[in-house]
Amino acid sequence: MDLKKLADDIINGKRLKREDDLSFFINCDLDALLEGADKIREYFCGDKVDLCTIINGRSGRCGEDCKYCAQSAHNHTNCEVYDFLPKEKILAEALANEKEGVDRFAIVTAGRSLSGEDFEKAIDTYETMHRECKLDLCASLGFLTKEQFHRLHEAGVTSYHDNIETSRRNFPNICTTHTYDEKIATIKMAQEEGFCVCSGGIIGMGETWEDRLDMAVSLAELGIMSIPINTLMPIPGTPLENLKQLSEEDILRTIAFFRYINPEANVRLAAGRALVTNDGEAAFSGGASATITGNMLTTSGSTIESDKKLLRGLGRDVTPEYLK
Repeated sequence: MDLKKLADDIINGKRLKREDDLSFFINCDLDALLEGADKIREYFCGDKVDLCTIINGRSGRCGEDCKYCAQSAHNHTNCEVYDFLPKEKILAEALANEKEGVDRFAIVTAGRSLSGEDFEKAIDTYETMHRECKLDLCASLGFLTKEQFHRLHEAGVTSYHDNIETSRRNFPNICTTHTYDEKIATIKMAQEEGFCVCSGGIIGMGETWEDRLDMAVSLAELGIMSIPINTLMPIPGTPLENLKQLSEEDILRTIAFFRYINPEANVRLAAGRALVTNDGEAAFSGGASATITGNMLTTSGSTIESDKKLLRGLGRDVTPEYLK
């Protein structure tokens, strides 16, 4: 495969489909793959790097059995457990992140869905942030109803996050308390409401290369424009605690082919950046155009300040629209 020609073809309108033979991505020259991915990134996303931060708005005691997760009640970890955070604490965090110049702020909650009093607290918090903050607002609150999505939208939320996690084939190996199809239905409902949907997954959970390619294609078919790629950091007490960590080369290869398959999306580095040299520097030169910054949910990420320094050193623009 001529990767330079493929990159040029994608820039000129070609799109890779499920029926295409994508197996060349698994063994092709990595340097050439990264170079092509960066060219595609530059054309479609330019030098702007989209920065988002998250706060763990409700932690632990989750009834779902996701095998990677520290917050699942099925797993035996030392995860911190608390109810929905006070509005004042979340607002203070959002304002602090805004002061540091991130593009977007998200509340993420443990549990199958947010409902009842906790959902009302979330709406009140988002309405307050919408009034008092300039940054964009995102939510990751699990399986919601059509009415709940509408209320979130009215409260000022513009993005919704719900990872598909892995391929359809591999999903039952990772979670049995909800299905891949439930994920897809939720994503489509959020899109119908008008949200920009952020959806990606986790690599390094024992899946095959074909599973990773399938996930990339599935996200393209859904029209996802923000794709977080997490690399598993095995957590003691979870069923995946003894899995071998992925190599940097495997992580970079995955990020690069996600860019070829999803050329116009923000391919977003998420958890596991510590596995890539200098917090992912090579990934930003190999297809990535966005990142979650600050602290991950239960695994630490790099800081906003260090990320902005790294990205400016690469010649990237890290100034959000509201500061321009």
